[in-house]
Amino acid sequence: MLNYERLSDNISKQIENDRRNDNLSAFGFNEENALRRNNERDKASAIRTAFIRDTDKIIHCPYFNRYADKTQVFSFYKNDDISHRILHVQLVSRIARTIGKALCLNLDLIEAIALGHDIGHTPFGHEGEEFLDELLFSHTGRHFSHNIQSVRVLDKIFPYNITLQTLNGIAAHDGEMELSEYHPIPLESFAEFDKQIEACFADKRNVRKLVPATLEGCVMRISDIIAYLGKDRQDAERAHIVSNAEFEGGAIGSYNAEIINNLIVNIVENSYKKPYIKMDDKHFAALKKAKADNYELIYKNDSVKSAMRETVKPMMARVY
Repeated sequence: MLNYERLSDNISKQIENDRRNDNLSAFGFNEENALRRNNERDKASAIRTAFIRDTDKIIHCPYFNRYADKTQVFSFYKNDDISHRILHVQLVSRIARTIGKALCLNLDLIEAIALGHDIGHTPFGHEGEEFLDELLFSHTGRHFSHNIQSVRVLDKIFPYNITLQTLNGIAAHDGEMELSEYHPIPLESFAEFDKQIEACFADKRNVRKLVPATLEGCVMRISDIIAYLGKDRQDAERAHIVSNAEFEGGAIGSYNAEIINNLIVNIVENSYKKPYIKMDDKHFAALKKAKADNYELIYKNDSVKSAMRETVKPMMARVY
């Protein structure tokens, strides 16, 4: 039987009151402070806020269509039920908006970051990203990472004049590095942001030093992990790689629905009216264990990795 945790009555009542009164968190990002490279263009209106404009630009970007043909983990399976990135970014958006709604944050900013965060991702998942990084570095001495490429797509390849807050959230979304607490660090200018991005091209270790500048960016960052943790297990079972019965339950459960619900509930319970996003120690330990199990049973599985080594890596080298 699945185990679904519930919010405490006290927090539930406060959230219901917030919704009745349209309360906004003092820690959420104020639209009026949004920055663009050219603030004379793309001004917010009564209908289209700054971040709604960002979202519209992102979903109408030609590269957004490419999400549809990029799988998450399983690239060589003829199964329409295996997840592609077009679904993943929407799952991230839904999870992040659910958390953001409960915390009275800026949902338009959350959606823009979520829908754009993987727009620069390679085909063939993180293996493809690693192969391209090796190729780029061997030829140019510079590094490739998908989140920095996502910024490049929306800021350079297509100079959409996206807000600094959305671009920062995309750059700092690293879903491979989990934390028990996420504290935003304000970012004051594009000059500072550009230095951060250039540092990531020079040394890929700098990618992990990026921190969201907004609480909305922090929400999106943890939501990325929540979105793939259980979904990759569903996909692995459909691909006959592993059975869900092989995963331990723990505090967050083992099934996708449990993982999503229980982590959302715990995050809201521990983050409501706080200037940070937090899980308690028990749920954070369970998240780390679940992620480690995914690596051991799914991502490192030889049936997944062998095709990447034997086919994808030489193919990418030849194309490059």
